[in-house]
Amino acid sequence: MSQPIDPTATRILAEFKHASPLIGCRFDPSGRYLFVSAQDNTLQRYDLLNNRKTPLEGHTSWTRGLAFLSPNLKDAQAALAYENARVASMAVLGGRALILPSRPYPAFTLISADYHGKLVWWAGESDSPKPIRTVEAHDGWIRAVVVSPDGTTIATCGNDLTIKLWAAADGKHLKTLTGHESHVYNVAFHPDGQHLVSGDLKGIIKDWDLKKGSVVRELDAKVFTKYDPTFMADIGGVRSMTFSADGTQLACAGISNVSNAFAGIGNPLILLFDWKDGKAKQLKPKDAFQGTAWGVEFHPEGWVISTGGGAQGRVWFWKAGDLTSAHVVTVNSNSRDLSLHPDGTKFAVACADGTARVYTMLPKKT
Repeated sequence: MSQPIDPTATRILAEFKHASPLIGCRFDPSGRYLFVSAQDNTLQRYDLLNNRKTPLEGHTSWTRGLAFLSPNLKDAQAALAYENARVASMAVLGGRALILPSRPYPAFTLISADYHGKLVWWAGESDSPKPIRTVEAHDGWIRAVVVSPDGTTIATCGNDLTIKLWAAADGKHLKTLTGHESHVYNVAFHPDGQHLVSGDLKGIIKDWDLKKGSVVRELDAKVFTKYDPTFMADIGGVRSMTFSADGTQLACAGISNVSNAFAGIGNPLILLFDWKDGKAKQLKPKDAFQGTAWGVEFHPEGWVISTGGGAQGRVWFWKAGDLTSAHVVTVNSNSRDLSLHPDGTKFAVACADGTARVYTMLPKKT
């Protein structure tokens, strides 16, 4: 990232349309492709260089969990830079544009997880991606999937109250972690690769020592959950979780102050945990908004960025150390997921109106 971002300059860079509401979104590690999941049981891949849309068909239920294996990240980033130069080639020799030849894009693997408990491997860069491996991973809905920092292990979690670890190379089951008493909504590897955190519907976050395979402590995120006696239902859960790059902070997203479980009426909230002492600060939107925070990311420049949705969508920005958001972007539809581009200048949100919106945070050139 060569230019500092300016959240107040945030504006739409591209919009990608699909005929079904979107659930999740992720940029691939190089940043060329945006993958989205939709309620028609498909995944869609959008090429940011040429706007080409490619369907990935293989799931028979909704998919939210998306993650990547990228054994050759430097090559992928180099290929992206080359392709950017090729597509935008403006070199002129004798009055003629010099079009650079294309070259093969390095392989990377997409991992997706669905509501039927299936974990699927895809050749993410393929012209027409097909499932290359399918594992019956959980009994019911897989809520999230993440890849370890060294790329060797996949972690999944779901409604069967378990967290499971898998060998990334061949899908072999490695270990099952048990102890949650409600649906497990999210998992995240600590950057040191030695710890895994998992958060459930009741707002209990467990810190797992992966060598021991046991819980070493619990963090309190119960503000994210509420039992509604009128509808006799629990609502809430840890909807998103991620670590800062240095591992000193854990950010979690969800809903608080629920007054109606059926309608999902409450307020979005981010809990920012100090990893060392386990204490949390509450990050709140400056302006009143009813809905759920569905995604959260740490930006390299110190910002915490989150998206959420209700009747509309929002993207909030918090400065480092602030408890109230410094800037907000209005999204014209319920925003269900957030992905920060690898270059740090862009992000994408997946929306209920079937649109994946890509925003730039760079100031306009004067």
